[in-house]
Amino acid sequence: MEPIKTAPAWKRKIHEVIYEADTPAGKLFDLVLLVIIIVSLILVMLESVPSLGKEYAAEFIIAEWVITIFFTIEYFLRIISINKPTKYIFSFYGIIDLLSTIPLYLTFFFGGVNALLAVRSLRLLRIFRIFKVTRYIGAADKLSKAIKASGPKIAVFLFAVIVLSIIFGTLMYLIEGEEHGFDSIPKSIYWCIVTLTTVGFGDIAPETPLGQFIATIIMIMGYGIIAVPTGIVSAEYAQDLKEKDTTPAGDLNYRHVNTQVCQNCLSDKHQDAAQFCHNCGYSLDD
Repeated sequence: MEPIKTAPAWKRKIHEVIYEADTPAGKLFDLVLLVIIIVSLILVMLESVPSLGKEYAAEFIIAEWVITIFFTIEYFLRIISINKPTKYIFSFYGIIDLLSTIPLYLTFFFGGVNALLAVRSLRLLRIFRIFKVTRYIGAADKLSKAIKASGPKIAVFLFAVIVLSIIFGTLMYLIEGEEHGFDSIPKSIYWCIVTLTTVGFGDIAPETPLGQFIATIIMIMGYGIIAVPTGIVSAEYAQDLKEKDTTPAGDLNYRHVNTQVCQNCLSDKHQDAAQFCHNCGYSLDD
């Protein structure tokens, strides 16, 4: 199969800087973008403080425009530097990038008496920029894989917790009754879940000796229940690390995986020696 024709040099250069982190230019771009994201999040939080928001309103607006323009340029560069823009536009990070860019532009379309309220609501969408940070945390990918691998086990565990909550909630409804605040089974189940998770709002509490005894059992169970999902995910995470550590050092078939992203289909995790994308066959050479 003949490889797909490569893109122009300028387009590949932009792609290299924006999408790859193994090159000096790519590392610098990622560092600058990460700093701007963090600064933007800090500004969002400071702007919500009433005294600061009023005193430095003009400064906040100017800073937000500078950051928004930077993110807008970055968004369009990401689109034009790949062969299939829709792959990025409709991806998770593409949607997050759009949500973190458009709030300030959307404020132009709102006016009238409630304009200021609408502006504030829309600009809160900027908090989505925090998801852009995960792009630069390698451990986030490993944790995500561990959580996905733990999915079936956690689902079974949650089902068991729901069953226990229904059983104990129904028992508390029968034992305590309406006079002690347990006036329905759903409300009793709500109390059981709150108690089981050790949150304990204290809005309703058992008053009979038997009810208090059952509540004690539920609270003790809660400590064990909290530990189970953590143990499941931790085991999957440790297993993933163990599998990578046991790769034979002298295995010639083993190749280090880098951050290179295919310009055609956005596939990543290519081997260092790879010349073509493992997914679509597109040339990875500059």
